[in-house]
Amino acid sequence: MHSDDMTHTTNDIACSLTGADYRKRLADIGEFARKALRDRHPIDGGACLSFDETDDVRARLAAFVAAESECCPFLTMNLKAADDRLLLEITGPELAAPVIEELFA
Repeated sequence: MHSDDMTHTTNDIACSLTGADYRKRLADIGEFARKALRDRHPIDGGACLSFDETDDVRARLAAFVAAESECCPFLTMNLKAADDRLLLEITGPELAAPVIEELFA
């Protein structure tokens, strides 16, 4: 594996972003998480992330889900409202656990 490729353990677990694009996306997501993420807990096959429900947060999370669905089709993402929070559930196969862990880290 070339160090600039974001290819994971198997062909089923592969992000289509280049290493530089992947690192930029993680940095952008990390900056957003520092401002908006309220809680993170494990769920079967992944993680559930909790955010305050605002129009801006909803729009940014929807954009994130759309972008990640393109480059990482092995992940399943479900965004839903619950009380005054937005919940983002991210799940995938066992080999995707490291990818899920670094999202919003």
